[in-house]
Amino acid sequence: MTRIHLLALGFFMFAAAIAPFGSASALTLSEKAAIQAAMQRHVDSTLVDGSVLYLDPNDGEVHKLHPVTAHPMILSMADHYVLCFDFRDDSGKDVPIDYYMARNNGDYVVFHTAVADRALLQRLMKDGRVKRVQ
Repeated sequence: MTRIHLLALGFFMFAAAIAPFGSASALTLSEKAAIQAAMQRHVDSTLVDGSVLYLDPNDGEVHKLHPVTAHPMILSMADHYVLCFDFRDDSGKDVPIDYYMARNNGDYVVFHTAVADRALLQRLMKDGRVKRVQ
């Protein structure tokens, strides 16, 4: 694990420790850290020369998205989780990516990736199907 990944994991663990308790589903500090670490491993595994490649369905072009910031907040959706990560394209435009995750044999895996589709997450939150984990 690189120094940046260790710093990010430390930040996630700190943020999880100071977050107030009592909202959606309760997770232990180690569970929160495991979910965040699984997302980071997933992002790292999809990087091509330091960027996530995204095939834009609107223009048919492959865009390079550069990782910027992982959000420390974890959202729950029944037995699943949603984590958000900010990326930036080559023109400097911010592109949010939401990772939908599930528990699998003691670890966590990404089962859906929503690139620049915040409307999906907002709709799920409005419907009460996604809530912030405290």
